[in-house]
Amino acid sequence: MNASSAPLWTKSFILCLANNLFLFIFYFAQTTILPVYILNDLGGTLTEAGLAMTLFMAAAIIVRPFSGLIIEKFGVRKTLILSETFFSLFSLAYLLADNLTLLLIIRFIHGIWFSILSTVVVPVVNQFIPEKRKGEGMGYFVMSINLGIVLGPFLGLSLIQYFSYLNITALLAAMVLFGFIFCFFIPIKEPSKPKKVQSSGSIFQLSHFVEKKAVPIALLAMLISFSYASIMSFIAPFAASKNLMPYAGLFFIVFAFSMMSLRPITGKIYDQKGPQYVIYPALIAFSIGLFILSQIETLTGFLIAAVFIGLGFGSAQPCIQTLALQRAPKHRIGHATSTFYTLYDLGIAIGSTVVGLMIAAQSYSFAYICCGILSLISVFYFKFFVQARPAT
Repeated sequence: MNASSAPLWTKSFILCLANNLFLFIFYFAQTTILPVYILNDLGGTLTEAGLAMTLFMAAAIIVRPFSGLIIEKFGVRKTLILSETFFSLFSLAYLLADNLTLLLIIRFIHGIWFSILSTVVVPVVNQFIPEKRKGEGMGYFVMSINLGIVLGPFLGLSLIQYFSYLNITALLAAMVLFGFIFCFFIPIKEPSKPKKVQSSGSIFQLSHFVEKKAVPIALLAMLISFSYASIMSFIAPFAASKNLMPYAGLFFIVFAFSMMSLRPITGKIYDQKGPQYVIYPALIAFSIGLFILSQIETLTGFLIAAVFIGLGFGSAQPCIQTLALQRAPKHRIGHATSTFYTLYDLGIAIGSTVVGLMIAAQSYSFAYICCGILSLISVFYFKFFVQARPAT
Protein backbone atom coordinates (compact mmCIF):
# COMPACT_ATOMS: atom_id res chain seq x y z
CA MET A 1 0.00 0.00 0.00
CA ASN A 2 1.21 3.49 -0.83
CA ALA A 3 2.21 5.35 2.35
CA SER A 4 0.12 8.35 1.35
CA SER A 5 -2.97 6.13 1.22
CA ALA A 6 -2.31 4.39 4.56
CA PRO A 7 -5.48 4.36 6.65
CA LEU A 8 -5.90 7.26 9.08
CA TRP A 9 -9.33 6.58 10.59
CA THR A 10 -8.38 3.46 12.53
CA LYS A 11 -10.04 2.38 15.79
CA SER A 12 -7.07 3.58 17.82
CA PHE A 13 -7.03 7.02 16.13
CA ILE A 14 -10.78 7.46 16.73
CA LEU A 15 -10.43 6.44 20.40
CA CYS A 16 -7.63 8.99 20.85
CA LEU A 17 -9.79 11.74 19.34
CA ALA A 18 -12.81 10.80 21.46
CA ASN A 19 -10.79 10.76 24.67
CA ASN A 20 -9.26 14.14 23.83
CA LEU A 21 -12.69 15.57 22.96
CA PHE A 22 -14.16 14.56 26.33
CA LEU A 23 -11.11 16.00 28.12
CA PHE A 24 -11.55 19.41 26.52
CA ILE A 25 -15.34 19.45 26.80
CA PHE A 26 -14.83 19.06 30.56
CA TYR A 27 -12.15 21.76 30.64
CA PHE A 28 -14.05 24.40 28.68
CA ALA A 29 -17.41 23.62 30.28
CA GLN A 30 -15.89 23.99 33.75
CA THR A 31 -14.20 27.23 32.70
CA THR A 32 -17.63 28.56 31.77
CA ILE A 33 -19.79 27.41 34.70
CA LEU A 34 -17.32 27.40 37.60
CA PRO A 35 -17.45 31.20 38.09
CA VAL A 36 -21.26 30.92 38.31
CA TYR A 37 -20.91 28.30 41.06
CA ILE A 38 -18.37 30.39 42.96
CA LEU A 39 -20.48 33.54 42.80
CA ASN A 40 -23.94 32.05 43.39
CA ASP A 41 -23.38 28.97 45.54
CA LEU A 42 -20.15 29.63 47.44
CA GLY A 43 -20.68 33.36 47.92
CA GLY A 44 -17.35 34.21 46.29
CA THR A 45 -16.27 37.38 44.51
CA LEU A 46 -15.26 38.03 40.93
CA THR A 47 -11.64 38.17 42.07
CA GLU A 48 -11.96 34.74 43.66
CA ALA A 49 -13.63 33.37 40.54
CA GLY A 50 -10.71 34.70 38.50
CA LEU A 51 -8.27 33.14 40.96
CA ALA A 52 -9.83 29.72 40.36
CA MET A 53 -9.10 30.10 36.64
CA THR A 54 -5.58 31.48 37.24
CA LEU A 55 -4.54 28.70 39.63
CA PHE A 56 -5.47 26.03 37.10
CA MET A 57 -3.47 27.66 34.31
CA ALA A 58 -0.55 28.52 36.61
CA ALA A 59 -0.24 24.87 37.65
CA ALA A 60 -0.40 23.77 34.02
CA ILE A 61 2.31 26.23 32.95
CA ILE A 62 4.61 25.35 35.88
CA VAL A 63 4.41 21.61 35.25
CA ARG A 64 4.44 21.72 31.44
CA PRO A 65 8.27 21.89 31.03
CA PHE A 66 8.61 18.75 33.16
CA SER A 67 6.00 16.77 31.22
CA GLY A 68 8.44 15.56 28.57
CA LEU A 69 10.85 14.31 31.24
CA ILE A 70 7.98 12.54 33.04
CA ILE A 71 6.96 10.81 29.78
CA GLU A 72 10.57 9.76 29.12
CA LYS A 73 11.08 8.38 32.64
CA PHE A 74 7.75 6.55 33.06
CA GLY A 75 6.93 5.72 29.43
CA VAL A 76 4.06 6.87 27.26
CA ARG A 77 1.48 4.28 28.32
CA LYS A 78 2.15 4.50 32.05
CA THR A 79 2.11 8.32 31.95
CA LEU A 80 -1.18 8.30 30.04
CA ILE A 81 -2.89 5.89 32.45
CA LEU A 82 -1.53 7.61 35.56
CA SER A 83 -2.37 11.16 34.46
CA GLU A 84 -5.79 10.09 33.16
CA THR A 85 -6.51 8.36 36.49
CA PHE A 86 -5.72 11.43 38.58
CA PHE A 87 -7.40 13.81 36.15
CA SER A 88 -10.57 11.68 36.40
CA LEU A 89 -10.39 11.54 40.21
CA PHE A 90 -10.02 15.29 40.51
CA SER A 91 -12.85 15.76 38.00
CA LEU A 92 -15.02 13.93 40.56
CA ALA A 93 -13.48 15.93 43.44
CA TYR A 94 -15.40 19.05 42.36
CA LEU A 95 -18.50 17.31 43.73
CA LEU A 96 -16.95 17.55 47.23
CA ALA A 97 -15.90 21.21 46.91
CA ASP A 98 -18.41 22.81 49.29
CA ASN A 99 -16.11 25.70 50.22
CA LEU A 100 -13.86 28.06 48.27
CA THR A 101 -10.57 26.99 49.86
CA LEU A 102 -11.09 23.34 48.96
CA LEU A 103 -12.19 24.29 45.45
CA LEU A 104 -9.03 26.36 44.86
CA ILE A 105 -6.83 23.46 46.06
CA ILE A 106 -8.66 21.10 43.69
CA ARG A 107 -8.23 23.55 40.81
CA PHE A 108 -4.48 23.82 41.33
CA ILE A 109 -3.89 20.06 41.59
CA HIS A 110 -6.25 19.42 38.68
CA GLY A 111 -4.21 21.84 36.57
CA ILE A 112 -1.08 19.77 37.24
CA TRP A 113 -2.66 16.58 35.87
CA PHE A 114 -4.28 18.45 32.98
CA SER A 115 -0.83 19.68 31.95
CA ILE A 116 0.68 16.17 31.94
CA LEU A 117 -2.34 14.52 30.33
CA SER A 118 -2.76 17.11 27.56
CA THR A 119 0.94 16.66 26.77
CA VAL A 120 1.09 12.86 26.70
CA VAL A 121 -1.99 12.45 24.47
CA VAL A 122 -0.01 14.02 21.61
CA PRO A 123 2.75 11.36 21.35
CA VAL A 124 0.03 8.74 21.86
CA VAL A 125 -2.11 9.84 18.91
CA ASN A 126 1.03 10.48 16.84
CA GLN A 127 1.68 6.71 16.89
CA PHE A 128 -1.51 6.09 14.92
CA ILE A 129 -1.04 8.75 12.23
CA PRO A 130 0.74 7.51 9.07
CA GLU A 131 4.03 9.29 8.36
CA LYS A 132 2.78 10.75 5.08
CA ARG A 133 -0.45 12.04 6.69
CA LYS A 134 0.90 13.83 9.78
CA GLY A 135 -0.49 17.21 8.79
CA GLU A 136 -3.94 15.80 8.11
CA GLY A 137 -3.97 13.60 11.21
CA MET A 138 -2.78 16.28 13.62
CA GLY A 139 -5.27 18.65 12.04
CA TYR A 140 -8.12 16.35 13.00
CA PHE A 141 -6.62 15.89 16.46
CA VAL A 142 -6.57 19.65 17.04
CA MET A 143 -10.12 19.75 15.67
CA SER A 144 -11.18 17.60 18.64
CA ILE A 145 -9.90 20.44 20.86
CA ASN A 146 -11.80 22.98 18.75
CA LEU A 147 -14.98 20.95 19.18
CA GLY A 148 -14.35 21.04 22.91
CA ILE A 149 -14.08 24.83 22.69
CA VAL A 150 -17.54 24.92 21.07
CA LEU A 151 -19.35 22.08 22.84
CA GLY A 152 -17.96 22.68 26.34
CA PRO A 153 -19.31 26.22 26.87
CA PHE A 154 -22.48 25.39 24.93
CA LEU A 155 -23.18 22.35 27.11
CA GLY A 156 -22.30 24.16 30.33
CA LEU A 157 -24.29 27.33 29.65
CA SER A 158 -27.28 25.40 28.31
CA LEU A 159 -27.53 23.00 31.27
CA ILE A 160 -26.80 25.53 34.03
CA GLN A 161 -30.17 27.14 33.30
CA TYR A 162 -32.00 23.97 34.32
CA PHE A 163 -29.66 21.92 36.54
CA SER A 164 -27.35 22.54 39.46
CA TYR A 165 -23.60 22.92 39.09
CA LEU A 166 -23.04 19.63 40.91
CA ASN A 167 -25.36 17.73 38.55
CA ILE A 168 -23.60 19.15 35.50
CA THR A 169 -20.18 18.39 36.98
CA ALA A 170 -21.25 14.79 37.61
CA LEU A 171 -22.22 14.49 33.93
CA LEU A 172 -18.94 16.05 32.78
CA ALA A 173 -16.91 13.79 35.09
CA ALA A 174 -18.77 10.77 33.68
CA MET A 175 -17.68 11.84 30.18
CA VAL A 176 -14.06 12.04 31.35
CA LEU A 177 -14.32 8.56 32.91
CA PHE A 178 -15.86 7.24 29.69
CA GLY A 179 -12.89 8.60 27.74
CA PHE A 180 -10.53 7.06 30.31
CA ILE A 181 -11.96 3.61 29.54
CA PHE A 182 -10.98 4.12 25.89
CA CYS A 183 -7.31 4.35 26.93
CA PHE A 184 -7.23 0.65 27.82
CA PHE A 185 -8.18 -0.25 24.22
CA ILE A 186 -5.40 1.79 22.59
CA PRO A 187 -2.34 -0.39 21.74
CA ILE A 188 0.37 2.05 22.78
CA LYS A 189 3.98 1.22 21.98
CA GLU A 190 7.01 2.70 23.71
CA PRO A 191 9.34 4.46 21.23
CA SER A 192 12.81 2.96 21.04
CA LYS A 193 15.59 5.15 22.41
CA PRO A 194 19.23 5.35 21.31
CA LYS A 195 21.66 3.84 23.81
CA LYS A 196 23.18 7.20 24.62
CA VAL A 197 19.74 8.47 25.61
CA GLN A 198 19.07 5.46 27.80
CA SER A 199 22.24 6.09 29.77
CA SER A 200 21.86 9.87 30.20
CA GLY A 201 23.93 11.77 32.73
CA SER A 202 22.91 14.51 35.14
CA ILE A 203 19.25 14.90 35.98
CA PHE A 204 19.41 18.66 35.52
CA GLN A 205 20.30 18.87 31.87
CA LEU A 206 18.41 21.38 29.75
CA SER A 207 17.71 18.64 27.21
CA HIS A 208 15.65 16.82 29.84
CA PHE A 209 13.13 19.67 29.82
CA VAL A 210 13.44 21.24 26.36
CA GLU A 211 13.63 19.79 22.85
CA LYS A 212 15.93 22.33 21.20
CA LYS A 213 14.88 21.34 17.67
CA ALA A 214 11.32 22.38 18.54
CA VAL A 215 12.24 25.73 20.14
CA PRO A 216 12.25 27.91 16.96
CA ILE A 217 8.80 26.57 16.00
CA ALA A 218 7.50 26.86 19.57
CA LEU A 219 8.60 30.51 19.60
CA LEU A 220 6.48 31.03 16.48
CA ALA A 221 3.55 29.45 18.34
CA MET A 222 4.23 31.87 21.22
CA LEU A 223 3.97 34.87 18.88
CA ILE A 224 0.65 33.62 17.53
CA SER A 225 -0.79 32.72 20.94
CA PHE A 226 0.13 36.20 22.21
CA SER A 227 -2.20 37.67 19.58
CA TYR A 228 -4.78 34.93 20.10
CA ALA A 229 -4.97 35.94 23.77
CA SER A 230 -6.60 39.18 22.62
CA ILE A 231 -9.50 37.07 21.33
CA MET A 232 -9.74 34.64 24.24
CA SER A 233 -9.58 37.26 26.98
CA PHE A 234 -11.06 40.45 25.54
CA ILE A 235 -13.54 39.74 22.75
CA ALA A 236 -16.53 39.87 25.13
CA PRO A 237 -15.71 43.27 26.69
CA PHE A 238 -14.72 44.54 23.23
CA ALA A 239 -18.12 43.46 21.88
CA ALA A 240 -19.79 45.25 24.80
CA SER A 241 -17.87 48.44 23.98
CA LYS A 242 -19.32 48.28 20.44
CA ASN A 243 -22.87 47.47 21.65
CA LEU A 244 -22.49 43.98 20.18
CA MET A 245 -22.50 41.99 23.41
CA PRO A 246 -25.62 39.94 22.45
CA TYR A 247 -23.59 38.66 19.47
CA ALA A 248 -20.40 37.70 21.36
CA GLY A 249 -21.56 34.07 21.43
CA LEU A 250 -22.26 34.20 17.69
CA PHE A 251 -18.70 35.46 17.15
CA PHE A 252 -17.32 32.33 18.79
CA ILE A 253 -19.64 30.07 16.80
CA VAL A 254 -18.52 31.63 13.50
CA PHE A 255 -14.93 31.58 14.73
CA ALA A 256 -15.12 27.87 15.64
CA PHE A 257 -16.78 26.78 12.40
CA SER A 258 -14.25 28.80 10.42
CA MET A 259 -11.42 27.07 12.31
CA MET A 260 -12.80 23.66 11.41
CA SER A 261 -13.96 24.36 7.85
CA LEU A 262 -10.57 24.17 6.13
CA ARG A 263 -8.96 21.63 8.44
CA PRO A 264 -9.30 18.57 6.14
CA ILE A 265 -8.00 20.57 3.17
CA THR A 266 -5.08 22.29 4.90
CA GLY A 267 -3.91 18.99 6.39
CA LYS A 268 -3.65 17.43 2.94
CA ILE A 269 -1.91 20.50 1.51
CA TYR A 270 0.60 20.34 4.39
CA ASP A 271 1.37 16.68 3.65
CA GLN A 272 1.51 16.99 -0.13
CA LYS A 273 3.14 20.39 -0.67
CA GLY A 274 4.77 21.38 2.63
CA PRO A 275 3.98 23.50 5.70
CA GLN A 276 4.81 26.82 4.04
CA TYR A 277 1.84 26.47 1.69
CA VAL A 278 -0.47 26.54 4.72
CA ILE A 279 1.36 28.65 7.28
CA TYR A 280 2.00 31.74 5.10
CA PRO A 281 -1.64 32.30 4.00
CA ALA A 282 -2.89 31.30 7.48
CA LEU A 283 -0.76 33.89 9.28
CA ILE A 284 -1.75 36.57 6.76
CA ALA A 285 -5.46 35.70 7.16
CA PHE A 286 -5.09 35.84 10.95
CA SER A 287 -3.50 39.29 10.79
CA ILE A 288 -6.19 40.54 8.35
CA GLY A 289 -8.86 39.39 10.78
CA LEU A 290 -7.22 41.29 13.65
CA PHE A 291 -6.93 44.44 11.52
CA ILE A 292 -10.60 44.18 10.53
CA LEU A 293 -11.56 43.69 14.19
CA SER A 294 -9.67 46.85 15.16
CA GLN A 295 -11.88 48.93 12.86
CA ILE A 296 -15.34 47.36 13.09
CA GLU A 297 -18.47 49.20 14.13
CA THR A 298 -21.16 46.81 12.86
CA LEU A 299 -22.20 43.19 13.34
CA THR A 300 -21.24 42.38 9.74
CA GLY A 301 -17.66 43.52 10.26
CA PHE A 302 -17.57 41.70 13.61
CA LEU A 303 -18.48 38.38 11.98
CA ILE A 304 -16.20 38.90 8.95
CA ALA A 305 -13.33 39.37 11.39
CA ALA A 306 -14.36 36.11 13.11
CA VAL A 307 -14.15 34.28 9.77
CA PHE A 308 -10.62 35.51 8.97
CA ILE A 309 -9.36 34.95 12.51
CA GLY A 310 -10.86 31.46 12.60
CA LEU A 311 -9.48 30.50 9.19
CA GLY A 312 -6.03 31.89 10.00
CA PHE A 313 -5.54 30.65 13.53
CA GLY A 314 -7.35 27.37 12.88
CA SER A 315 -5.06 26.56 9.95
CA ALA A 316 -1.77 27.81 11.41
CA GLN A 317 -1.83 26.33 14.92
CA PRO A 318 -2.11 22.59 14.08
CA CYS A 319 0.40 22.90 11.23
CA ILE A 320 2.96 24.59 13.48
CA GLN A 321 2.45 21.93 16.15
CA THR A 322 2.88 19.16 13.57
CA LEU A 323 6.08 20.77 12.33
CA ALA A 324 7.45 20.90 15.89
CA LEU A 325 6.79 17.17 16.32
CA GLN A 326 8.26 16.24 12.96
CA ARG A 327 11.54 18.01 13.68
CA ALA A 328 12.07 16.06 16.90
CA PRO A 329 13.36 12.46 17.07
CA LYS A 330 10.58 9.96 17.72
CA HIS A 331 11.71 9.24 21.28
CA ARG A 332 11.67 13.02 21.97
CA ILE A 333 8.12 13.76 20.82
CA GLY A 334 7.00 14.12 24.45
CA HIS A 335 9.70 16.74 25.02
CA ALA A 336 8.79 18.51 21.77
CA THR A 337 5.15 18.61 22.85
CA SER A 338 5.95 20.02 26.29
CA THR A 339 8.30 22.60 24.72
CA PHE A 340 5.62 23.62 22.25
CA TYR A 341 2.86 23.96 24.84
CA THR A 342 5.10 25.70 27.41
CA LEU A 343 5.83 28.55 25.03
CA TYR A 344 2.29 28.50 23.64
CA ASP A 345 0.84 28.83 27.17
CA LEU A 346 3.35 31.57 28.00
CA GLY A 347 2.20 33.46 24.92
CA ILE A 348 -1.39 33.29 26.16
CA ALA A 349 -0.43 34.37 29.67
CA ILE A 350 1.85 37.23 28.57
CA GLY A 351 -0.54 38.28 25.82
CA SER A 352 -3.51 38.49 28.19
CA THR A 353 -1.53 40.80 30.49
CA VAL A 354 0.12 42.99 27.86
CA VAL A 355 -3.00 43.35 25.70
CA GLY A 356 -4.98 44.30 28.80
CA LEU A 357 -2.41 47.01 29.57
CA MET A 358 -2.56 48.28 25.97
CA ILE A 359 -6.34 48.48 26.11
CA ALA A 360 -6.21 50.36 29.42
CA ALA A 361 -3.54 52.78 28.19
CA GLN A 362 -4.83 53.27 24.63
CA SER A 363 -7.87 51.47 23.22
CA TYR A 364 -9.17 48.15 21.91
CA SER A 365 -8.45 49.35 18.38
CA PHE A 366 -4.82 50.07 19.23
CA ALA A 367 -4.38 46.67 20.89
CA TYR A 368 -5.84 44.74 17.94
CA ILE A 369 -3.72 46.71 15.46
CA CYS A 370 -0.60 45.81 17.47
CA CYS A 371 -1.63 42.14 17.50
CA GLY A 372 -2.20 42.28 13.75
CA ILE A 373 1.29 43.75 13.23
CA LEU A 374 2.78 41.05 15.46
CA SER A 375 1.06 38.39 13.35
CA LEU A 376 2.62 39.88 10.21
CA ILE A 377 6.01 39.88 11.92
CA SER A 378 5.50 36.18 12.61
CA VAL A 379 5.36 35.62 8.83
CA PHE A 380 8.92 36.91 8.51
CA TYR A 381 9.99 35.00 11.61
CA PHE A 382 8.73 31.78 10.01
CA LYS A 383 10.58 32.54 6.77
CA PHE A 384 13.95 33.42 8.26
CA PHE A 385 14.10 31.44 11.52
CA VAL A 386 12.04 28.33 10.79
CA GLN A 387 11.80 27.64 7.06
CA ALA A 388 15.33 28.88 6.31
CA ARG A 389 16.77 26.64 9.02
CA PRO A 390 15.36 23.15 8.46
CA ALA A 391 16.15 20.47 11.01
CA THR A 392 19.15 18.34 10.27
